[in-house]
Amino acid sequence: MLLELAIGDAYGAGFEYADPGFIYQHNNLARYVKHPRHNIRPGSYTDDTQMSIAIAQAIVAGDPWEPGVLAQKFVETFKRDPRQGYAQGFYHFLLAVRDGEQFLREINPASDKSGAAMRAAPIGIYATISQVTERCSIQAALTHNTPDGINAAVAAALMTHYFLYKRGPKKDLGFFLEEHVGGSFARPWHGKVRSQGWMSVQAAVTALTSCDTMSDLLKTCVQFSGDVDTVAAIALAAGSCSPEIVQDLPMHLFDGLENGRYGKDYIHRLDTQLMAVFRTISSTDTRESRLME
Repeated sequence: MLLELAIGDAYGAGFEYADPGFIYQHNNLARYVKHPRHNIRPGSYTDDTQMSIAIAQAIVAGDPWEPGVLAQKFVETFKRDPRQGYAQGFYHFLLAVRDGEQFLREINPASDKSGAAMRAAPIGIYATISQVTERCSIQAALTHNTPDGINAAVAAALMTHYFLYKRGPKKDLGFFLEEHVGGSFARPWHGKVRSQGWMSVQAAVTALTSCDTMSDLLKTCVQFSGDVDTVAAIALAAGSCSPEIVQDLPMHLFDGLENGRYGKDYIHRLDTQLMAVFRTISSTDTRESRLME
């Protein structure tokens, strides 16, 4: 899940809000592309992945799911590896704050953008819809304490949950999200994806329901244009959990993903730990369900 999320983020970062002509010319999965304006090295992941790592670390560690603990994870994960890709205001905020306590004291959590949704995928490992919704709402409210900000995050987390727990065929994913979150997630998305979180989620759902391979999924996410690194991060995290999607991402995208201290190998290890937690949770849930029959 996390490794595919990082590939979607890093590949999409080369095309974020780029001109359609540039996307048409280079969106062929041949390599990670240097963005025409941004100074991010090809193959480098951005805030989508880094904040997802923070969420996954909290899950794997079994930390109390409380605002102060999660805020501290966000700060620590950024401080140990500062990187571009964050919105400028939030980037400078993270540079300035010392710890989670100051984060909570000084943050303005009134955003409806995609920041809470882009990091929500790991939360889908929990066994019930209510658990996913509750935990995702808590993490989303730290920075995006608005109805649209929280709902977009919950929908993104329920996407991975839907596939991990085999809730239904991928063609029904949007209807599942509408039932449990609201919104219009089953309606096909067309055109540029702007910064609001629900847009990224709706576009990701459209791509997932229309694609049968991870390669097509990644290209389709980028073809929308706009905030495509977030669309791709959300969609590829969910797609990696779907038995209906062929896992055929080109090996050179795995090989070309950054591999410093917190790069590919680190993400792979964390991903393995996260899936171990999922297997424990899901097997426990199955045993308890059988006992209740």
